[in-house]
Amino acid sequence: MLKPAAMSSDTPTPDSPSPGDAHTSDAHTGDAKISAARSVAFDLLRAVLAKKTPLDEALVAHDGMNWLPDRDRGFARTLVATTLRRLGHVDRMIDACLSQPLPLKASAVRDVLRIAATELLILKVAPHAAVDSAVNLVRSRGHEKFVKLTNAVLRRLDREGSAAIEALPALDALPHWLARSWRATYGDETAEAMAAAVQREPVLDITVKSDPAPWAETLGAQMLPTGTLRRPIEGRIDALPGFAEGAWWVQDAAAALPVKLLGDVAGKTVVDLCAAPGGKTAQLAAAAANVLAVDRAAKRVKRMQENLSRLQLSATCVTADAAKWRPPLPVDAVLLDAPCSATGTLRRHPDIPWLKGEADVAKLVGLQDRLLNAALEIVKPGGTVVFCTCSLESAEGIDRIAALLARNPAVRRVPIAAQEIGGLDALITAEGDLRTRPDHLADFGGMDGFYACRLIKG
Repeated sequence: MLKPAAMSSDTPTPDSPSPGDAHTSDAHTGDAKISAARSVAFDLLRAVLAKKTPLDEALVAHDGMNWLPDRDRGFARTLVATTLRRLGHVDRMIDACLSQPLPLKASAVRDVLRIAATELLILKVAPHAAVDSAVNLVRSRGHEKFVKLTNAVLRRLDREGSAAIEALPALDALPHWLARSWRATYGDETAEAMAAAVQREPVLDITVKSDPAPWAETLGAQMLPTGTLRRPIEGRIDALPGFAEGAWWVQDAAAALPVKLLGDVAGKTVVDLCAAPGGKTAQLAAAAANVLAVDRAAKRVKRMQENLSRLQLSATCVTADAAKWRPPLPVDAVLLDAPCSATGTLRRHPDIPWLKGEADVAKLVGLQDRLLNAALEIVKPGGTVVFCTCSLESAEGIDRIAALLARNPAVRRVPIAAQEIGGLDALITAEGDLRTRPDHLADFGGMDGFYACRLIKG
């Protein structure tokens, strides 16, 4: 019986078919096309792990994604995303089949094995297709001497690996630094549930400008207690009813909550700091606020303007450093969605834990403090600041608020009431802040990890 080896290191050198679709694609499109999809998936994995390129950027930059047929393009994306979600598991299974570690110069062979192991053990693709393509990939990348080893490892995984990988704790799929952080913050049981939740394919969450109930029926979606509409990710998002007309936008259920903490913003001037791509700006504009949306990246501001145009919503978009920019006059409220490690978004961005580490969290903490100080300078006395991050790390959430309150006694926290967030009292911390986790609403598809705190300036 195959026994997984211990992980060797923390950092290994809109259409997605289901695992069943991947198998069907193998049967219906032929090995040649699927081999092309596997080659693209291998390139994408290398871009993330070897070059530290975010997966979204790698997907856009790879020319092969454009010439692959739709089904094979979806298969390639599913294959690399699933490999990243389960990378710790896959590495342990591979290591259990090796008598000695692969040399550094053979890191490409390791990535081929990762792709093929994911097919065999998780996506349940036909073994001959996965193994043959892997052997051909190793040979085509100039590693002929590892062809026999590749074949032997994958044949053994096919025979013995399925039960072994399913027996692994969910946390073992994550890099050590992140698993250690979640255990310390949330305890073993909750951390394990969180890790299991981020290994599942995400759902499609939608925020509607108004009247969500009729749109739920039109879109075949379920309406969550918070008002978000939720449906499976199927087909092209821009082909769904209401998209072209600007009736709604894609936004995770957790990401839609911080704006609610500002209360009734109609007629008020609200600054949205670090606003792009603009989901929260759209919420504020749809609620009739006078919105100043600030972001330092010109390309992201342009994208935000395009999104607002499609939605037929109005906001003043400003390209500037949010830590330095100031409005002409103090404003009624500020929403600060601060840059962070984004560990709360692993359901949708499985590359993040392999691109970032504890050092990145430490660097971002200083920026978050500076932005909080800026937000409090911008808002008028008695005004509201909502600070939020899409991080599950306490250093980027409650610790930042504790540090702020210690250095600025004129600021006070205003606890959140359950009725403000759809009655979901499980999302409220003992301090009265918002804390969502991937395992929240697990029976309905989970949600991103977010922290938010509401403050009043004295």
